[in-house]
Amino acid sequence: MHVKLLLTLTLLCITRLCPAVCGVNLNSCILQGDPQLPALFEDGDFVIGGAFTIHYYVRTEKQTYTQRPQPLVCSGSMNFRELHFARALQFAIQEINNSSDLLPGITLGYHIYDTCASVAMAIKVALQLVNGLDPVFNSNDSCAKFDAVPTLIGNSASTAAISISRLFGPLGITQVSHYATCACLSDKRQHPTFFRTIPSDHHQAAALARMVKHFGWTWIGAVRSDSDYGNNGMASFLKAAEQEGICVEYSEAYYRTQPRSKLKRVAEVIRESTARVIVAFMAEGDMRILLEELSQQSPPPMQWIGSEAWVTDPQMLRFNLCIGAVGFAIPRSVIPGFRNFLLDLSPEQALKFPLLTEFWESLFSCSLKQQIGSSTGMPACDGTEDLRALQNPYTDTSYLVYKATYAVAHALHGIVCNEMRCDKNIKVEPRQLQEDGSVDFVTVGQYDASQPKGQEFSLSRAIFWYDGSEKVPVSVCSESCPPGTRKAAQKGRPVCCYDCINCGEGEISNETDSLDCHECLPEYWSNNEKDKCLPKPVEFLSWDEILGIILAAFSVAGALVALSITLVFYRNRASPLIKANNSELSFLLLFSLTLCFLCSLTFIGRPTEWSCMLRHTAFGITFVLCISCVLGKTIVVLMAFKATLPGSNVMKWFGPLQQRLSVLGFTLVQVLICVLWLSISPPFPYKNMQLYKEQIILECGLGSAIGFWAVLGYIGLLAFLCFVLAFLARKLPDNFNEAKFITFSMLIFCAVWITFVPAYVSSPGKFTVAVEIFAILASSFGLSFCIFAPKCFIIVFRPEKNTKKHLMGKVPSAN
Repeated sequence: MHVKLLLTLTLLCITRLCPAVCGVNLNSCILQGDPQLPALFEDGDFVIGGAFTIHYYVRTEKQTYTQRPQPLVCSGSMNFRELHFARALQFAIQEINNSSDLLPGITLGYHIYDTCASVAMAIKVALQLVNGLDPVFNSNDSCAKFDAVPTLIGNSASTAAISISRLFGPLGITQVSHYATCACLSDKRQHPTFFRTIPSDHHQAAALARMVKHFGWTWIGAVRSDSDYGNNGMASFLKAAEQEGICVEYSEAYYRTQPRSKLKRVAEVIRESTARVIVAFMAEGDMRILLEELSQQSPPPMQWIGSEAWVTDPQMLRFNLCIGAVGFAIPRSVIPGFRNFLLDLSPEQALKFPLLTEFWESLFSCSLKQQIGSSTGMPACDGTEDLRALQNPYTDTSYLVYKATYAVAHALHGIVCNEMRCDKNIKVEPRQLQEDGSVDFVTVGQYDASQPKGQEFSLSRAIFWYDGSEKVPVSVCSESCPPGTRKAAQKGRPVCCYDCINCGEGEISNETDSLDCHECLPEYWSNNEKDKCLPKPVEFLSWDEILGIILAAFSVAGALVALSITLVFYRNRASPLIKANNSELSFLLLFSLTLCFLCSLTFIGRPTEWSCMLRHTAFGITFVLCISCVLGKTIVVLMAFKATLPGSNVMKWFGPLQQRLSVLGFTLVQVLICVLWLSISPPFPYKNMQLYKEQIILECGLGSAIGFWAVLGYIGLLAFLCFVLAFLARKLPDNFNEAKFITFSMLIFCAVWITFVPAYVSSPGKFTVAVEIFAILASSFGLSFCIFAPKCFIIVFRPEKNTKKHLMGKVPSAN
C-alpha cells in the first residue's frame, strides 16, 4: 500500500507540479531526458496508446553515475508477430474513422510504442503516455500541451502488463491487453482497470492438464519462464495436473537475462530426464533461447506441449525439436480487408516510419534508401519486393488487437454518443508446421470449459506427433497397470511411479490403473486373469461323474444280491436249513438289506430339502431294522440252545410273536428319534463356502447335530449288543452254528462304522458323502455275505448237507 501511494504521488508531482520542478514558468518547462518516440503514430481527437514487444531486447549499459544515463534503445531481431499486432491497431482505427456508425464525426489517433520486452521500457512508455510529455507533438518543446491517452492497448508480456496496471490502476486509466494471460491479472482488487481480450492462464492451464491426461501422459517434465507469466501459469498447470493424477519429474525455470550457466543447467536436466513429454509455459524469447541451447546437443525425442505464447509463433517451429508440438490457440475470425491492409504496404509507406523501414529491410535484405548504407552493406531495394510472396507471422491474421481496439471504440462511443455495443463472437484458426518445411497451423481439437467435467477436451482430427506418426507418444514413469492388478506406490517417489501388484485370490480389478482390488461376492470367485468375478463352481456327488456312477452301480448290485438270496431262500423255504435258521427273520433281514443298499442312492445327486431329510432318516431306520433282525436271530439261537436243556421252557418267552414285536419295538425307537430330529431341526441343503474358497460345496447340513449322532449312536448300540450276544453263542454245539457268522458280520459292521467317524469328519466336500455311502455299502455287503453266503453255498453246491440229520449231528460244523 505504501508503494502504491508513493507511486501515485510521484505521478501527480510530474503531472501537476511541473513549474515547481523545472523552476521556470509553464511555457519554458523543458522535459528532462530523451523521450521514447512512438514507433507508429497518428493524431486525432482521442488518442489511443499501444504498447507492443516488437523487439526482443533493450540495450543497456552499466551506470557510473558520473554522467547522464544513455537512453534505452531497442535491439535484437524483430518480432514480426508483434508488428502484426501493432498494424492491427492501425487497421482497426482506420476502419473506425471511416465508419459512419461508430464515433461519427470523431477521429481516433494512436501512439504505438515498442517496449522491447523490457519492464523498464514499458514503465517509461506508460508514464510518457499518461503525462503527454512527448516532444514530437510539441513544436515548442514545452510541457504546455497535455495529450494523455484515454486508454492503452497492450502490453503483450504479463510482467510488463502488471507493472503498467499498477501505475494505471490508481489513476483510473484503462488498460486492455491482447496477450497478457497471467491469471494474477484477473484479481480486480489489485488490477481494477485491467482488461484483456485473451483468456487467462487459469483456463489454459486446466486445458493443458486435461489434454495431457487425455493422451495418457502421467510422467512429464515442466519448464517455464522465470517471470509472472511463466511462474503463475505453471503453478496453475501443476495444480490442475495434480488433480488429474499427473506426476512431474522436474520443474525448471529460466529467464533470458539470467546467466548462461542457469540455461545450461536447465538443458542438462531435460536431456537426463526420463519423461518424454515436456510442458513449456514460456515466453517466445525464453523458449527460443532454450531451444537453441538444446539444439547444441540434441536430447532424446520429446513431445513438446506449449502455451500460447510460443506454440503459435512460427519462428519457434523452425527448430526440429518442436516438430509435432501441441498447444492451444485463441479461436480466429476473418477480418475483412485486414490481410490486404497488411500486404499493401509499399516502400514509400515503409519509409514514413523507421520501424517499418527496418521491417522491410530485414524482410527483403535490401536498403530502402537511395544510397547503400555503409553500416548495413545491403543492396538497394529495386521495387520488385512483394509481401504477398512471403509467409511469416506478419502476414497472419489476428483478432485480439482488433477486438481490443473496437472494445475501446465502443466504450468511447457509449460515453460520447450514448450508445454501447460490443461483438465478442471470436473464432481464431491457428496453423501448423507441415512436413514440407513450411509453417502451418491447423485446428485439431477444442477445449470448452462450459462442457461437463471430462468432456471439455475433444479432438476433431488426427495429430502428427514429433516422430511424424499418428500414434500418441508414451510418457509415463510406470506403465499402466492392466486389469487384474493394482497400483502400489514406490517408496520415496511421486505417485505416478508405482508397481503393479497382482490381485489376490478371490479379488479382481476390472479397470486399468486400479488403486485397489475388490473382493468378489461370497458366491463368486476371480478368474485366472483376476479381472472378472465368475460364479463359483458348485460341487456335489452327481450322477454323471465316475465316482457317483461306481457307487450307484454297487448300490444296485447289492440290492440285486439281496433279492437273489431272497429268491434262493424262497425256492428252498421248506428245506431243513432254511427252517432251522428262522426263515421269517431271514426274509425280513433280506428285505431290510435291500432297503439299506437302495437308501445309499438318496445320497447321490444335487441335495434338496426333501433328499436331505430322506437320506439320513431312511439310512437310520433301515439299518435299525436290519440290526434288529440280526439281534432277533441271535436271541433265537441262544433261546434254542437253552430249550435243549432238561426242564427248560424258555422258547415260549421268545416265540414268533415276541420276535416280531422286538424287531418292531427296536425300529420304532429309531423312528421316534428321526421324527424328533425332523421336527426340531431337520437336515437342509447347505452351500459350504468355507471349505474351499474357489468353489461351493453343496451338501446337506445336519440341522441338529445331536439328532444325527443320536441316530448313529442308536445303530451302534444295537450293533454292539448284537455282537456281544453273538460272541457268546459262537461255540454252541450245532453242526451249523449261525451265531458264529453273525459274530463275523457284526465285527465287520462295527469296524466299518468305527472307522467311518474319523473318515467322515476329515473328508472334504463331496467325498464326505462318498465315505458315508461306502460305509453303508460295506456294512450291508458284510451282513449279506457273512450271514447268507454259507447257507446259499450249502443250498446250491452241497445239497447233501441240507438235511435235518446233518444239522443235528454231534460233530462240529465245518468252518
